[in-house]
Amino acid sequence: MATMLSDILPQDHSAGRFLGRAQSPEGPCVIAIREGQLFDLTAEVATVAGAIDRRAFDGGRPLGPVEAGLPEGWSLLSPIDLQCVKAAGVTFALSAIERVIEERARGDATRAAEIRTGLEEKVGAGIRAVVPGTPEADELKAALIEQGMWSQYLEVAIGPDAEVFSKSPVLSTVGAGAPIGVRSDSSWNNPEPEVVLVVDPRGEVVGATLGNDVNLRDFEGRSALLLSKAKDNTASCAIGPFIRLFDNGYTIDDVRTANVDLLIEGPEGYRLEGANLMAEISRDPLELVRQTLSEHHYPDGFVLFCGTLFAPTQDRDTPGAGFTHKLGDRVTISSHRLGRLVNIVITSRDAPAWELGIAAFMRNLAQRGLIDRI
Repeated sequence: MATMLSDILPQDHSAGRFLGRAQSPEGPCVIAIREGQLFDLTAEVATVAGAIDRRAFDGGRPLGPVEAGLPEGWSLLSPIDLQCVKAAGVTFALSAIERVIEERARGDATRAAEIRTGLEEKVGAGIRAVVPGTPEADELKAALIEQGMWSQYLEVAIGPDAEVFSKSPVLSTVGAGAPIGVRSDSSWNNPEPEVVLVVDPRGEVVGATLGNDVNLRDFEGRSALLLSKAKDNTASCAIGPFIRLFDNGYTIDDVRTANVDLLIEGPEGYRLEGANLMAEISRDPLELVRQTLSEHHYPDGFVLFCGTLFAPTQDRDTPGAGFTHKLGDRVTISSHRLGRLVNIVITSRDAPAWELGIAAFMRNLAQRGLIDRI
């Protein structure tokens, strides 16, 4: 899916600094955008993880203005490489309620509508009124347990510990314009439009980008122990288009107030719009980073999906069956300071094979004389 860079970058891209990756005929390259100009940093730093660790964002070989696009034969990749890919779940009240619905419906979309209204009335107001991990949250938990309304999802929604999981293996994420995969045997699934924080090896957040944490509601709804199968499949994690680096004009406060918009355009003319409002998140983004760090070390840094407010309940075909993807859906996730992440839905079974793993990447860098520039 050919897309001009100027179509997917934010309108104020000339005022910001961006970091990303592109596939050249020789192999993956590290690219930067400064003052509306594109640069190839690969000869100086061969990985995005290394560029972030060493703050090597300047210099590079000029490639021309953004409006001219990538060089002939190049294509955009996910903007991360060696970083671990982590995700925080159930970070918004609505997403917590929807996870409880999935659990109680046992992954059956047709039962979900019967459960939704009553659960929202009994649980929704309470979740929205408390700060996770506080005495007030403990009181709400006790009351919900007494009413038989408690769930493992409510525990991570209002309890002291956030849900943080590994979303996708190193080097497996896809970028803007790539097909995005859902399992061929899933009948209830949806995109998850999210802000993705980019964190260096020392635990400092250096920037942000957009992500689609594709979710299989039928699999996870049957059992939370199927989380990995629901989340980690070929092409099931999209990130991009570029990392916007923090500077005086773009900071963590912009992340805290970001609106992330979602548009799904189906091949049959179906259209669904939604939004993820970061101002409504239950846990501060930096608290999510702190909990991800926990008692761990990430020598190449990590990226962190912050979770989503969006939960599609609009029926697509069968009344009461809610939303699920169809092959050919065009999914656009956008935010005015981060740009647009556009992907077309395919099955993970039929998505392009993931072949550039760590060993293949290292061999490629060695063949290009770049192994010491990691």
